[in-house]
Amino acid sequence: MTLTEVDLSIDFCGLRLQTPFLLSSGPPTAKTEMIERAFSKGWSGAVTKAMGLKPRPNPHPRITAFSFEGKIIGLENIESIIYPLEDWLPKIKNLKKKYPDKILIANLIGELDASSWQEMTRKVQDAGFDMIELNLSCPLTEEQRTVGAIVGQDPRLTCEVVGWVKEVADIPIMVKLTPNVTDITSIAKAAEKGGADALSAINTVLGFTGIDLEKMEPKPSVNGISAFGGYSGPAIKPIALRCVAQVAKSTRLPISSIGGISTWKDAVEFLMVGASTLQLCTAVIFKGYKIIDHLRDGVSNYLADKGFTSVKDIVGHVLPKITGLEKLDFTRRVVPRLDRPKCIKCGLCRIASGNVTCEAIELDEEDLPTVNEEKCDGCGFCAQVCPVEALLLERRQ
Repeated sequence: MTLTEVDLSIDFCGLRLQTPFLLSSGPPTAKTEMIERAFSKGWSGAVTKAMGLKPRPNPHPRITAFSFEGKIIGLENIESIIYPLEDWLPKIKNLKKKYPDKILIANLIGELDASSWQEMTRKVQDAGFDMIELNLSCPLTEEQRTVGAIVGQDPRLTCEVVGWVKEVADIPIMVKLTPNVTDITSIAKAAEKGGADALSAINTVLGFTGIDLEKMEPKPSVNGISAFGGYSGPAIKPIALRCVAQVAKSTRLPISSIGGISTWKDAVEFLMVGASTLQLCTAVIFKGYKIIDHLRDGVSNYLADKGFTSVKDIVGHVLPKITGLEKLDFTRRVVPRLDRPKCIKCGLCRIASGNVTCEAIELDEEDLPTVNEEKCDGCGFCAQVCPVEALLLERRQ
């Protein structure tokens, strides 16, 4: 099968997307000029930065990086800006005329008031937006204000807001879910009950990146003080994957996934746990809009190699294999086997075995690891730390 035979287009709430890839609400969609540049590079659609009837500014500075062993694995932001809705509307009309085949989604944020939500809904659909994303999940909310995650952490309020919007909406409504809850499925079900057409998951994880030890100030420091922020990037991918899978299993709504998608492999994983579209922000901040080429080509190559003709064929493919712990086979036993030519004698497997689990890894006369099967408890950690995949897990019974 050739790449030209692979169909990356996807139907999402009645909208036809050229590929599953969208820009999520964030700095890369803060201006219509930026969205236009992204469209020219091949992105199928974009979700605007948060818009509302009550604008709010940003603090400076507002972004700080979190690194592990010299590599940035996440960003924390304290972006609190809400753009004036009226400033966007005429620009969106022009952008839609120039790119009629691209999907434009309005990210709206508002307070607990039916009339304001309905006013925003009417205005954005009249401007030509294809869909609305209700931002009921922003973790950066001011005290005593019923906006963002304060609403999205409450099933009753979520259902109520969605209902208000659906009363006047002529375009699909997508609810952006927060991971900062005990049970994300309860919020997803409430959104579905309220009439939502789709769900997006997840918004940023509430976090605190760290402290500048020299200045003895929290980061990012705004005149010496800071606040808890939204954490994003590769480090939150496991959380986002879990949330998308849980939502896919608990509702019948299509899902747009967000959170830690940085490579085409990440994209495929999210598709396999039930996402239909894929939103990116942090990876675009690091690599630019041209990352779309890597994403598109990588997914196409993977599908072709596996014999699939359409991206739709793998949506939810792995969901049936995700189950409760009690349903797993507790009689199965595995032990690691060494592929001797691959081993680089780094010793990481022995360290992992000796310091963490069972002390089953020993060295032979050639300083190659050997496995004491009597001691091995089959956790698999030694194989995970091997940088060259020289340890393979084999079933023993």
